[in-house]
Amino acid sequence: MKHAISLTAAAVALSLSSIASAAEFKPAVSYDTAGKHDRSFGQAVYENGVTAFQNDSGVSVFEYTPANETQREQGLDRLARRGYSPIITVGFNYSSALAKVAEKYPETDFVIIDSVVDLPNVKSLIYAEHEGSFLVGALAAMVSETNAVSFVGGMDIPLIRKFACGYEQGAKHVNADIGYYQNMIGSTPSAFADPVRGAELAKSQFSRGSDVVFAAAGGSGNGVYQAAKDEGKLAIGVDSNQNYMFPGTMLTSMVKLVGKSTYDVFAEYKEGNFEAGLDVRNLAAGGIDWALDEYNRDLVSAEHEEAVKAIAQQIIDGEIKVHDYMASNDCSF
Repeated sequence: MKHAISLTAAAVALSLSSIASAAEFKPAVSYDTAGKHDRSFGQAVYENGVTAFQNDSGVSVFEYTPANETQREQGLDRLARRGYSPIITVGFNYSSALAKVAEKYPETDFVIIDSVVDLPNVKSLIYAEHEGSFLVGALAAMVSETNAVSFVGGMDIPLIRKFACGYEQGAKHVNADIGYYQNMIGSTPSAFADPVRGAELAKSQFSRGSDVVFAAAGGSGNGVYQAAKDEGKLAIGVDSNQNYMFPGTMLTSMVKLVGKSTYDVFAEYKEGNFEAGLDVRNLAAGGIDWALDEYNRDLVSAEHEEAVKAIAQQIIDGEIKVHDYMASNDCSF
């Protein structure tokens, strides 16, 4: 009888432990100021991460969007105080705010996408953008009729130059003599929200001979894509699949699977498998890709598709080494 009571007590304790564990799982995501409908980074997190996870798990994810830059830290502090964990922060702009808040709340787990915060309760998700950019650069060189391609970046920071450097390498891997033009919109975060300037730079590049432009410029990229459509040129999207925005103009998109990463983190945390530290998602790990769908199928021949896939496999196998700008802050290759 005592043995039976003991087993029952153990079962109850285990059940209560499971309930407590489930109660502690209060996931949240903090978008950047552009929000979750930015047609890019935030939207990928929202649609393929947050929404998909909620639908599959039945667990509600709390969402927060700061109205301005100063509200990033305030919002994170409020989420931590209210017991949310893990808290996923979307974008490198959260780096300084997260460093302060994560240190203040060591029992709360945090995730940052696109930056590194070296604290024991933070998972830093970073991506091999140079590898994906290499692929779309190779495709751009394959289809260019003017023997010239170009790049428009948003804020002039090492991360954006990482995209540019990979893109240039990919183009010159296919055609060593191809012309290459590059411009950055500005040196402050507002450079990611200036589509007028993005369009101006793209048109200037077209006038110099480029007929394929890759934009890694946040909301400013919308101006680049519109300019490409107006001028009858091709454009390449970034972060999420933006092919649908201008069918017939968007050659492809360099996709960072941030939505999948978000989903994975929540699922792992729910199962008790969360690990802080650096998490690098490259081609081999399925964190980077290029987009081919009904919106750009007519622009990419079967021959070019197979060529890009072959290059991707060579990168995965280590046969092609793509230089990472952020490893040395230069684009020598």
